[in-house]
Amino acid sequence: MKTLGIVYWPKKGSVELNAKRIHKEWGEETADLISLRDIEPEGLLNYSCLIFGCSTVGADSWRDAYTGNPWNMFFLRMNRAKTDLKDRKVALFGLGDQVLYPEHYVDEMARISNELKAHGAVIVGRWPADGYEHTDSKALKDGYFLGLALDEHNQADKSMERIHAWINDLKKNHFF
Repeated sequence: MKTLGIVYWPKKGSVELNAKRIHKEWGEETADLISLRDIEPEGLLNYSCLIFGCSTVGADSWRDAYTGNPWNMFFLRMNRAKTDLKDRKVALFGLGDQVLYPEHYVDEMARISNELKAHGAVIVGRWPADGYEHTDSKALKDGYFLGLALDEHNQADKSMERIHAWINDLKKNHFF
Protein backbone atom coordinates (compact mmCIF):
# COMPACT_ATOMS: atom_id res chain seq x y z
CA MET A 1 0.00 0.00 0.00
CA LYS A 2 1.23 3.46 -0.87
CA THR A 3 1.22 5.96 1.99
CA LEU A 4 -0.02 9.07 0.18
CA GLY A 5 -3.16 9.53 -1.89
CA ILE A 6 -3.34 12.56 -4.20
CA VAL A 7 -6.99 13.16 -5.08
CA TYR A 8 -7.92 15.85 -7.61
CA TRP A 9 -10.68 17.28 -9.78
CA PRO A 10 -11.27 18.46 -12.48
CA LYS A 11 -9.43 16.39 -15.06
CA LYS A 12 -7.77 17.45 -18.32
CA GLY A 13 -6.64 20.90 -17.28
CA SER A 14 -4.34 22.78 -14.94
CA VAL A 15 -5.48 20.86 -11.86
CA GLU A 16 -4.62 17.49 -13.40
CA LEU A 17 -1.34 18.86 -14.81
CA ASN A 18 -0.25 20.04 -11.37
CA ALA A 19 -1.54 16.92 -9.63
CA LYS A 20 0.82 14.97 -11.91
CA ARG A 21 3.66 17.37 -11.10
CA ILE A 22 3.02 16.99 -7.36
CA HIS A 23 2.86 13.20 -7.75
CA LYS A 24 6.22 13.17 -9.52
CA GLU A 25 7.80 15.62 -7.07
CA TRP A 26 6.58 13.59 -4.09
CA GLY A 27 7.78 10.32 -5.57
CA GLU A 28 5.51 8.16 -7.69
CA GLU A 29 6.62 4.99 -5.90
CA THR A 30 5.05 6.08 -2.58
CA ALA A 31 1.96 7.96 -3.79
CA ASP A 32 -1.18 7.18 -5.78
CA LEU A 33 -2.64 9.76 -8.15
CA ILE A 34 -6.45 9.47 -8.15
CA SER A 35 -9.17 11.36 -9.99
CA LEU A 36 -12.03 12.22 -7.61
CA ARG A 37 -14.39 10.13 -9.74
CA ASP A 38 -12.15 7.07 -9.29
CA ILE A 39 -12.31 6.81 -5.49
CA GLU A 40 -15.03 6.21 -2.95
CA PRO A 41 -14.81 7.96 0.43
CA GLU A 42 -13.87 4.71 2.17
CA GLY A 43 -10.86 4.47 -0.16
CA LEU A 44 -9.34 7.49 1.57
CA LEU A 45 -8.76 5.30 4.61
CA ASN A 46 -6.14 3.32 2.66
CA TYR A 47 -3.72 6.26 2.99
CA SER A 48 -1.99 7.66 6.04
CA CYS A 49 -1.79 11.10 4.38
CA LEU A 50 -3.78 12.79 1.64
CA ILE A 51 -3.43 15.71 -0.76
CA PHE A 52 -6.56 17.15 -2.40
CA GLY A 53 -6.40 19.39 -5.48
CA CYS A 54 -9.11 21.57 -6.98
CA SER A 55 -9.88 24.53 -9.20
CA THR A 56 -11.24 27.86 -7.95
CA VAL A 57 -14.84 26.62 -8.18
CA GLY A 58 -14.14 22.90 -7.93
CA ALA A 59 -15.60 22.18 -11.35
CA ASP A 60 -14.83 22.39 -15.05
CA SER A 61 -16.65 25.74 -15.31
CA TRP A 62 -18.51 28.31 -13.22
CA ARG A 63 -21.79 26.88 -14.55
CA ASP A 64 -20.85 23.41 -13.29
CA ALA A 65 -19.87 24.68 -9.84
CA TYR A 66 -23.38 24.32 -8.51
CA THR A 67 -24.93 21.54 -10.58
CA GLY A 68 -23.15 18.34 -11.39
CA ASN A 69 -20.08 19.21 -9.33
CA PRO A 70 -18.28 15.95 -8.44
CA TRP A 71 -17.04 17.45 -5.15
CA ASN A 72 -20.65 17.93 -4.03
CA MET A 73 -21.46 14.30 -4.75
CA PHE A 74 -18.25 13.07 -3.13
CA PHE A 75 -18.90 14.94 0.11
CA LEU A 76 -22.50 13.74 0.13
CA ARG A 77 -21.20 10.15 -0.09
CA MET A 78 -18.69 10.91 2.69
CA ASN A 79 -21.49 12.15 4.91
CA ARG A 80 -23.68 9.13 4.19
CA ALA A 81 -20.78 6.72 4.83
CA LYS A 82 -19.73 8.68 7.92
CA THR A 83 -16.13 8.47 6.71
CA ASP A 84 -13.86 9.07 9.70
CA LEU A 85 -10.61 10.86 8.85
CA LYS A 86 -9.82 11.47 12.53
CA ASP A 87 -6.35 12.97 12.90
CA ARG A 88 -5.45 12.13 9.28
CA LYS A 89 -3.18 14.81 7.82
CA VAL A 90 -4.47 16.39 4.64
CA ALA A 91 -2.84 19.05 2.46
CA LEU A 92 -4.60 21.05 -0.25
CA PHE A 93 -3.63 22.68 -3.51
CA GLY A 94 -5.78 24.90 -5.64
CA LEU A 95 -5.62 26.34 -9.14
CA GLY A 96 -7.13 29.60 -10.25
CA ASP A 97 -6.76 32.79 -12.26
CA GLN A 98 -5.93 35.56 -9.82
CA VAL A 99 -6.18 38.30 -12.48
CA LEU A 100 -9.45 37.32 -14.17
CA TYR A 101 -11.13 36.25 -10.88
CA PRO A 102 -9.19 38.15 -8.21
CA GLU A 103 -12.04 38.11 -5.68
CA HIS A 104 -12.51 34.31 -5.82
CA TYR A 105 -8.95 33.05 -6.19
CA VAL A 106 -8.72 29.36 -5.14
CA ASP A 107 -11.93 29.67 -3.08
CA GLU A 108 -12.78 25.97 -3.33
CA MET A 109 -9.86 25.08 -1.05
CA ALA A 110 -11.84 26.61 1.83
CA ARG A 111 -14.91 24.47 1.18
CA ILE A 112 -12.87 21.30 0.79
CA SER A 113 -10.96 22.13 3.97
CA ASN A 114 -14.20 22.63 5.91
CA GLU A 115 -15.71 19.39 4.61
CA LEU A 116 -12.61 17.35 5.45
CA LYS A 117 -12.22 18.92 8.91
CA ALA A 118 -15.86 18.02 9.62
CA HIS A 119 -14.76 14.40 9.11
CA GLY A 120 -11.82 14.75 11.52
CA ALA A 121 -8.98 15.58 9.11
CA VAL A 122 -6.15 17.88 10.16
CA ILE A 123 -5.34 20.39 7.42
CA VAL A 124 -1.61 21.06 6.98
CA GLY A 125 0.62 22.72 4.41
CA ARG A 126 -0.56 26.31 4.36
CA TRP A 127 1.18 28.58 1.86
CA PRO A 128 2.15 32.29 2.12
CA ALA A 129 0.05 34.73 0.08
CA ASP A 130 3.05 36.92 -0.75
CA GLY A 131 3.67 37.25 -4.48
CA TYR A 132 0.07 36.88 -5.62
CA GLU A 133 -2.16 39.56 -7.22
CA HIS A 134 -5.63 38.50 -6.03
CA THR A 135 -7.95 40.79 -4.05
CA ASP A 136 -9.74 38.17 -1.96
CA SER A 137 -10.03 34.44 -1.34
CA LYS A 138 -12.08 32.30 0.98
CA ALA A 139 -8.95 30.13 1.24
CA LEU A 140 -6.93 32.95 2.82
CA LYS A 141 -6.37 33.17 6.57
CA ASP A 142 -3.87 35.40 8.40
CA GLY A 143 -1.78 36.01 5.27
CA TYR A 144 -1.63 32.33 4.25
CA PHE A 145 -3.62 30.19 1.87
CA LEU A 146 -5.00 26.97 3.35
CA GLY A 147 -2.77 25.13 0.87
CA LEU A 148 -0.61 25.66 -2.18
CA ALA A 149 -2.11 28.22 -4.58
CA LEU A 150 -1.12 27.97 -8.24
CA ASP A 151 -1.99 30.10 -11.26
CA GLU A 152 -1.12 28.55 -14.62
CA HIS A 153 -2.57 31.57 -16.47
CA ASN A 154 -0.46 34.33 -14.94
CA GLN A 155 2.34 32.71 -12.93
CA ALA A 156 3.01 29.39 -14.67
CA ASP A 157 6.73 30.09 -14.42
CA LYS A 158 6.48 29.87 -10.61
CA SER A 159 4.51 26.63 -10.35
CA MET A 160 7.37 24.13 -10.26
CA GLU A 161 9.36 26.21 -7.77
CA ARG A 162 6.31 26.51 -5.52
CA ILE A 163 5.50 22.80 -5.81
CA HIS A 164 9.07 21.86 -4.91
CA ALA A 165 9.12 24.12 -1.83
CA TRP A 166 5.65 22.99 -0.72
CA ILE A 167 6.43 19.28 -1.05
CA ASN A 168 9.69 19.75 0.87
CA ASP A 169 7.77 21.51 3.65
CA LEU A 170 5.15 18.75 3.77
CA LYS A 171 7.80 16.05 4.01
CA LYS A 172 9.88 17.90 6.59
CA ASN A 173 7.19 19.37 8.84
CA HIS A 174 3.87 17.61 8.35
CA PHE A 175 3.83 14.16 6.75
CA PHE A 176 5.69 11.25 8.33
